[in-house]
Amino acid sequence: MSNNNQHLIELSNIHKIYKTAAGEFPALKGINLTVNEGEFVAVIGKSGSGKTTLINMITGIDHPTEGDISVDGTHLNNLKEGQLAQWRGKSVGVIFQFFQLLPTLTAIENVMLPMDFVNMYNKRERPERALHLLEQVGLADQAYKIPSTLSGGQQQRVAIARALANDPPLLMADEPTGNLDSKTANTIFNLFENLVDQGKTIVMVTHDNDLASRVNRDITMADGVVIRDQSTQNRANSNGHPAEIAEVALESLDV
Repeated sequence: MSNNNQHLIELSNIHKIYKTAAGEFPALKGINLTVNEGEFVAVIGKSGSGKTTLINMITGIDHPTEGDISVDGTHLNNLKEGQLAQWRGKSVGVIFQFFQLLPTLTAIENVMLPMDFVNMYNKRERPERALHLLEQVGLADQAYKIPSTLSGGQQQRVAIARALANDPPLLMADEPTGNLDSKTANTIFNLFENLVDQGKTIVMVTHDNDLASRVNRDITMADGVVIRDQSTQNRANSNGHPAEIAEVALESLDV
């Protein structure tokens, strides 16, 4: 297991302002946040609260207007676009709601893509590793099928195998169960729990409050700020569902 005293993610005074036709829109307002190695964190909040913008900051997909971001010891502010792409390919696995698999490639080819992109492992090792990862998510028997022949849950498991391709310390999941039925969503969540047990760090944006209640820590956002950051232990000592608690916090802060 990883050392839980070590910060894998550090965000310091993160602001993000988008310029629109109607004027400036502050999507994030001074976010300060750390995530330790081996944590399983859920980020919850209503649409427009800043959840996806936060994910995009941590993955380097977007850049802050102000503030510093460090992930796995790398200060993202110091990297150019090409360097960010290489860093992301090795350090972060990203899992999307709609899978984002390339439709003309087989499952095993989709899993090999990140290895090809950053030239990880040699060419003979890549198919073997991809097959091993598909086996880990229970899909070795579907390795040579294209995505359209797979169910939604199977496609998401391929996407998880792809996110694990280069053995990144961090997995970022943006609504990974949002397009799945509850039974399949639970299967995906159990897979995430197993990965955390193996030492991975997972940050998951979700609207599923039942899943959010099962992680180590839930962070609730509203209007570009964190209104609640609660660990499992603190949650157990309070009454109410994370979403219900957040509503009370939101009302009290009047944001």
